[in-house]
Amino acid sequence: MRACVVNLGCKVNRVESDGFEALLAAAGCDLGSPQESDLIIVNTCTVTGEAEKKTRKAVRKALRQSADAPVLVTGCAAVIDPDEFADMDGRVVVVPKHQMVNAIQAYVDFDLADTSRTLAIPSRVRVGLKAQDGCDNACTFCIVHIARGPARSVDASSLIKRACQLAAEGVSEIVLTGINLGSYRASDGADLALLLERLLAATASFQVRFRISSIEPQDVSDDLIALLADARGRVCRHLHLPLQAGSDRVLWEMARHYRAADYEALVDRIRTRVPALSLTTDVIAGFPGETEEDFQQTLALAQRCAFSKMHVFPYSVRTGTPAATRRDQVPPDMRIARARALRQLSDELRRADRARRAGTHEMVVVEELGHGCTESYHEVAIDPRIPVGSMVEYCFGVQ
Repeated sequence: MRACVVNLGCKVNRVESDGFEALLAAAGCDLGSPQESDLIIVNTCTVTGEAEKKTRKAVRKALRQSADAPVLVTGCAAVIDPDEFADMDGRVVVVPKHQMVNAIQAYVDFDLADTSRTLAIPSRVRVGLKAQDGCDNACTFCIVHIARGPARSVDASSLIKRACQLAAEGVSEIVLTGINLGSYRASDGADLALLLERLLAATASFQVRFRISSIEPQDVSDDLIALLADARGRVCRHLHLPLQAGSDRVLWEMARHYRAADYEALVDRIRTRVPALSLTTDVIAGFPGETEEDFQQTLALAQRCAFSKMHVFPYSVRTGTPAATRRDQVPPDMRIARARALRQLSDELRRADRARRAGTHEMVVVEELGHGCTESYHEVAIDPRIPVGSMVEYCFGVQ
């Protein structure tokens, strides 16, 4: 049997799609393109209006590319509006994530007890490890906490076992992922910092490092900062720390859990302990009611924080969120213009961050021949003779 998994959205989705692919492969399916598949799975995203648009397009494309294959639609967009996908075609089957194993079993004949011992490892040198799901924060612009439900954590023992398995198979970088990763709590009370300590100890004999995918500012503990400072690069000195806005008024209306000054103080505190820190972030342009003064405050804070990259999103109205009901929506053309200005600043800051690293050394994971990713999350060209999967030292050149 031939099958295909189409993935959209965040790193958590990628991990979940890896799991679907591993299960299909262990059950004897050949993984390929939608055109030649007997079963197609689309793992959807709804974080923004654009993401949802891409999701609908992906489902329609899958239906066009295969004349008779069932299309299992799962993920966040399928939770928020299942009828929209079910109404597209009789071949579409909307499946909640927690029912995906049973759904796959309905189309692929396999014994889960047998396949669970032989699940394939993704053939990539950087692989995600899902430690947490759901979110309790309920930011006023966000639909994901509705789609994903309350925060919950994966037990540490299973994460350690999986990390050791990945490391033994030659994975060079394990990315801890979660919808609200900083809220991680194991059954014995271990937080994210302690989980990382246990992962480091369990994989000490392997050449593998860990990266934190994203963490909310209020969840960065002193213990985590100390670990970043002392792990000698085995936990990448890189944090993705969502900002969203640099205006206190906008942050309040977003229901974020910090003020601009709190965020900046946190950045200063981390950089005092971890001078080589690479800091990336998310920023929303044109949240309802955002004035030009608010926007300028965001630009100024981004410059002071010296981000190495900003993921910029024009505000997207998500039905079912408090922000969607506001009457002071920023005009779409203004959102786009502000997003463009933020992206231009992001490019400038990225060049500046790379220039600051001239003459410094970092470990690079070779992801493709001639191409690698540094600890600070910069893509670099390397000697194409170095094998994929290697971890080698790299010196940043003078720009």
